Amino acid sequence: MPLLKLGYQYLVNHILTLTLVPVMAAVAVELLRLGPGEIVNLWNSLHFDLVQILCSSFFIVLVATVYFMSKPRSIYLVDYACYKPSVTCRVPFATFMEHSRLNLSNNPKSVEFQMRILERSGLGEETCLPPSIHYIPPTPTMEAARGEAELVIFSAMDSLFKKTGLKPKDVDILIVNCSLFSPTPSLSAMVINKYKLRSNVKSFNLSGMGCSAGLISIDLARDLLQLHPNCNAVVVSTEIITPNYYKGKERAMLLPNCLFRMGGAAILLSNRRSEKWRAKYRLVHVVRTHKGADDKAYRCVFEEEDREGNVGISLSKDLMAIAGEALKSNITTIGPLVLPASEQLLFLVTLIGRKIFNPKWKPYIPDFKQAFEHFCIHAGGRAVIDELQKNLQLSAEHVEASRMALHRFGNTSSSSLWYEMSYIESKGRMKRGDRVWQIAFGSGFKCNSAVWKCNRTIKTPTDGPWADCIDSYPVHIPEVVKL
Repeated sequence: MPLLKLGYQYLVNHILTLTLVPVMAAVAVELLRLGPGEIVNLWNSLHFDLVQILCSSFFIVLVATVYFMSKPRSIYLVDYACYKPSVTCRVPFATFMEHSRLNLSNNPKSVEFQMRILERSGLGEETCLPPSIHYIPPTPTMEAARGEAELVIFSAMDSLFKKTGLKPKDVDILIVNCSLFSPTPSLSAMVINKYKLRSNVKSFNLSGMGCSAGLISIDLARDLLQLHPNCNAVVVSTEIITPNYYKGKERAMLLPNCLFRMGGAAILLSNRRSEKWRAKYRLVHVVRTHKGADDKAYRCVFEEEDREGNVGISLSKDLMAIAGEALKSNITTIGPLVLPASEQLLFLVTLIGRKIFNPKWKPYIPDFKQAFEHFCIHAGGRAVIDELQKNLQLSAEHVEASRMALHRFGNTSSSSLWYEMSYIESKGRMKRGDRVWQIAFGSGFKCNSAVWKCNRTIKTPTDGPWADCIDSYPVHIPEVVKL
């Protein structure tokens, strides 16, 4: 059966080659059978008029000009940098639970609930929270939140400038996304002030768009780079934890306390042709799916006050089911763009069979492993990774980067995809021509995808968030860690 499937895939995916090669071979054989004199006579029998030649030449030039002018500009990911928190920000399980007992001393059931969540979360002992959350009780002030934002964003930006040699005056487009912390002046203005960017820089600040906002920022940068030639765009993705620590006792709102941790990333995109030779990746596709028209999807991740007036993020019990529906919509759109012909044909045949013959036929799930070598699934939690691994029929190695990023850094929101990409690079697995699929979910409810193609074989980096621990990964993550 495996050999039969391989034969089918090879036949369908190379049908044009298998058809054209025999035809071209037959033409070549016939030409060889003709003598030199017959070939000359055949050429002389063709009459070319000067006007026809000029018109044909003009038409060819016109078509070529229209094609090259309408062709989208190539968008390159030159490099990126991830913020690595200081060891002083670590929150081992014992520390987290001790603080929970002190902060929720009047509600032991909430403490027990958080312990059960942490035991099954997939997080490790090295994840980090900002300094203000380490206080008892936490001090989520505006000043502390700005301090965290400056620490995370400026550290990532400094690292990006150092890695790429980019100067602040060379930044043409700046996009900062942070879902829950949206101060005035904006975070993008904070970056402009710090690095003294040009007065004509095109800056954008995205808020309230959840964990998938990183890919929305990439999509916005792509659109802007299509409009403006010879430009550099810097995208900063983060989530500021300080002002969003929930101090109440609603279980649906306590979940984010257990999962979200410090993190951020800065990414340099460019449409300059000169960057092609040193860029790490080329952007191939961005596909965005929004299910906000459905009331359940809209409210499944919702910021609100509890009965006691404490503000928090409420996660619905229907979250995984809604995420599954959003994923189906997204892969229905991205499938025809990336899947080989053999998978598209099987999917089409199954779909027609279900519509015409038997609706109970099991739907065919395309094999996305034929379209991508690497998968970066948003490390939103263990359940999210498990669900996507099951739905997409991925191996343990395909989701390794997501599980290890969750274990080492926790859910860093929109920046988690870049910690996963860095993990793959640090393992020395990213080769020239490899295709990467980034998948992220966010409030609203959204499922967004980005497809990258590796521009060059990437050497194992000596810096970055994994530099001091990559040799100890992957690690075994038990189903339950008893605390």
